[in-house]
Amino acid sequence: MKIVVLLKQTFDTEAKISLDAGGRINRQGVNLIINPYDEYAVEEALRLKEKHGGEVTVVSVGEAQVQDALRQALAMGADKAVLVSPDGVEVDEYSTAVILAKAVARQEYDIVLAGWRAIDDGSAQVAARVAEILGLPMVNMVTKLEVNGGRAVATREIEGGVEVVEVPLPAVITAQKGLNEPRYPSMKGIMQAKKKPLEKLGLSDLGLDPAQAAPKVKILQYFLPAARAAGKILPGEPAEAAAALAKALREEAKVI
Repeated sequence: MKIVVLLKQTFDTEAKISLDAGGRINRQGVNLIINPYDEYAVEEALRLKEKHGGEVTVVSVGEAQVQDALRQALAMGADKAVLVSPDGVEVDEYSTAVILAKAVARQEYDIVLAGWRAIDDGSAQVAARVAEILGLPMVNMVTKLEVNGGRAVATREIEGGVEVVEVPLPAVITAQKGLNEPRYPSMKGIMQAKKKPLEKLGLSDLGLDPAQAAPKVKILQYFLPAARAAGKILPGEPAEAAAALAKALREEAKVI
């Protein structure tokens, strides 16, 4: 089975984000990791490989530092990686999907796995856009996956229950928390990852020019959320405090 995983490198969930003098995100000293939802996708790809045999290829778009995340996926057990540089193009979800779709189309694949969203922008667009470009069926936010006989049976959570969807392969499947528990790379895996192939491509290698990968959305400004105001303790007996709380919610917070 040929399995492709779409991977993004994101800020560590514990990172403290600040803005520089130009109003951009200050990356100095910020730890970068595999997007956690993509890590579930990598783990599921490895489990499919262990069950059915085959090969796992991890594909990402970004600059040189993304190699660290790809090497981690290789250390977990992926067989090879592909890194596409956007050649200075400021990418958005549209352009990222266009580039990834071109990179995936160069591979042999039976299934494409990805996280359902990235924790930095939270747009949850890229995997769906890739599926649309490649003309593949897609099941989103999957918590259980079974693959057999050229078909995938995916279980996904919906409001008030679960939904089971069966699709023919190839297909795009996005991972939700609960699908699995990602493994830690072993020392042997880390050493082997250094020898595994990591192909580096540019837009021209995919037959794209910068205009074709130009973003549709331009970020005008970054800003941090307002600091939380100090809490307020209402003294008195329960009945008095409840009345004071209702008054504060109505007259000060204006939420009722």
